Amino acid sequence: MELQLSPSDLEFRDEVRTFLAAHYPAELKEAMRLGVPISKEALVPWWATLDDHRFAAPAWPETHGGRGLSLTQRHIFDMECRLGNCPPILPQNIAMIGPALLRFGTKAQKERFLPQTRRGEIWWAQGYSENGAGSDLAAVAMKAERDGDSYIVNGAKTWTTAAEDADWIFCLTRTDPSVQRQKGITFLMIDMRSPGVRVEPILGMNGQRLWNSVLFEDVRVPVENRLGEENEGWTVAKALLGDERIFVSRVSMSTQLLQHLKAVARVERADGHRLIDEPDFAKMISELDLRIQALDMMGLRLLAEAEASGGDVGARPSAMKALGSPLVQAMDTALTEAIAYYAAPDNRAAWEPGSNAQGVGPDYAHAIAYNMLHHRGYSIAGGTTEIQKNIIAKQILGL
Repeated sequence: MELQLSPSDLEFRDEVRTFLAAHYPAELKEAMRLGVPISKEALVPWWATLDDHRFAAPAWPETHGGRGLSLTQRHIFDMECRLGNCPPILPQNIAMIGPALLRFGTKAQKERFLPQTRRGEIWWAQGYSENGAGSDLAAVAMKAERDGDSYIVNGAKTWTTAAEDADWIFCLTRTDPSVQRQKGITFLMIDMRSPGVRVEPILGMNGQRLWNSVLFEDVRVPVENRLGEENEGWTVAKALLGDERIFVSRVSMSTQLLQHLKAVARVERADGHRLIDEPDFAKMISELDLRIQALDMMGLRLLAEAEASGGDVGARPSAMKALGSPLVQAMDTALTEAIAYYAAPDNRAAWEPGSNAQGVGPDYAHAIAYNMLHHRGYSIAGGTTEIQKNIIAKQILGL
C-alpha cells in the first residue's frame, strides 16, 4: 500500500492547521504547553468553538453535526491537535458513547443526548471496569434488577476517568446471572445526580486524582435510558470498544512529546553544550523518532485496512497498544533525564487558581515528572500489556 497521505488528506490537514491558527485560544495553548491542568469550565467554550466548525465530533456523520471523516482523516485531526498543544476532547463523549448512540440509540435518545454530548454540555464517564472485571470485562457483576419501568442498580465501577466532572455515566450491568456471561449484560446510561450515586477519588502516583470509584446503591434508572435491548449490552460494548481500539497506539501523543523533548534539549545543557548536540542524547532522540515513525506507518496501514474491510482488523490493534504505551513512557524517561534534578520538586501548588506559589526551575519542567508518573498507568489503561501479548500470541502468532 502507499504509506503517504493523499492530496485530499493533505488538503484536510491544511484546513485543520488553518482553523487552529485562527481559533485556538492562546491561553489554552500556553497552559497545555506547561502541562497545567485545565478545568471543565475552561474547556467547554473551546469545545463549543470546535462544534461551531464541525470539529468537535468530526468523525460523526454530517446529519449529526460531524464531518464524516475517514479513519485516516481522524488520525490527521488528532495528530494536528496534539502538535498544536490542544486539549484532547473527551473520548468518552466523542469516540465512545456518541458512536454507540448513533448505532444503537432510539430516535428519542439521539435527539436527547447527541447534541449536548457533541458540544460538551454533557460530560460522560465510562463505567466498565470493576474489581475482578477489568481485562475480563465479561465478568462484570454490578446488578441491574428490573422494577416496572426502571432498573434498580447496585454495585461499583472503578478506574473511572473524569467521574468527578461527569454529568452522566454509561455502564455495563448484570441483568441475568443465569446465562452465559456475555448474554446477561445490559448497557445503561445513568444520571450522575441520581440518588444513591457516590464518587470516591483514586489518586495516581503523582498525587493527583486521575480516576475514581463510582458506587451505586439502589439507584433507579428509567428503562428509557437503556441503550440496546436488555441482556444485549455486550453487543453494544463490543461495537464501542471496536471503534476505540483502532486508535490505541497513542502515536500522536508520542509525536507531541518528541516535539517537546527536542525543544527542551535545545535549551538544557550538559558540560557546556546543548543536550541536542551531545552525541549520546542525540542518538536517543533519533532512536525515539524512528520508533514513532515505524509506529505511525503501522497505524496508517492499519487504518487503510480498516477502511477497506469495514473495520475488521483482527488482533493487530493489540500490537499497536503493546508498542505504543512503552513508547510514551520512554519519552517521559528521556524528558526526565533532560531536566535532571528539576524533576524532583512538586510544583502543583503553582497551578492552583489564585496561588502565588513559584515553581522551581524552568516552566517547561514543571509537568514532566507529573506526567511520567501518570503515564505509568498506560501499561494498564486500554487493556494491560500482558493481556495484549496473550492476544498477539494466540490470534496473530497462533501459539
